[in-house]
Amino acid sequence: MLQEHARIVQFIAMAEEVCGRKKLQKMIYIAKKMDFPFAEKYELHMYGPYSEELTLRIEELCEMGFLSESCTDKGSYVQYSYNVTEEGGRFLETADKPHEKLADCINRLNGRTSRFLELVSTLLYFDYLPKDEQIAKVHIVKNKLNFTEDEMQDAFDFIAELQACSGVA
Repeated sequence: MLQEHARIVQFIAMAEEVCGRKKLQKMIYIAKKMDFPFAEKYELHMYGPYSEELTLRIEELCEMGFLSESCTDKGSYVQYSYNVTEEGGRFLETADKPHEKLADCINRLNGRTSRFLELVSTLLYFDYLPKDEQIAKVHIVKNKLNFTEDEMQDAFDFIAELQACSGVA
C-alpha cells in the first residue's frame, strides 16, 4: 500500500512542484497510459479522466506530512500547488527506484497547461478508438472547450513524443 503512496511523492519530487489539482490528475493519468507503474483507477469526469483514489492518496500524503499543499487565490478560483516536504524526502528513501525515463516524461508534462493535458488525457482515454473517432468523442465530451484542429494535432504529436521517450510502442 505505501509503495503506491511513495510513487506519488516520488512523482511530485521529480516534478519539483505541481501547480493544480487538475494538472496533477492529468499528469499521473498520462504517465500511467505511458506504462509507468501507477495503480490509481480512473473514470471519465467533467475535466477528463479523474481518479478518486489519487485524490484520497494526495489527502493522506498531506496529512502524513509527506506533501505540502498550498493555495493561491486567483480571483475566480483557488490554485493548489504540491511540493514534497523534508519528511516526504526521507520517506522517499524507502521507495523503489523510479523508471529511468519517468523524469523526462514528467518534465514534458509539467511544461504543458492543464487545458492541454485535459485534451491529451481525454484523447488517451479513448485511445482504443481510431483517431477520427477519438477526435469526435473529444468534441462531444469537451464541446465547451472548443479544441481546434491545431490543438488536436499538437496533442497527437505530444502523445507520440511521450510514447517515443517512454518506450511505449
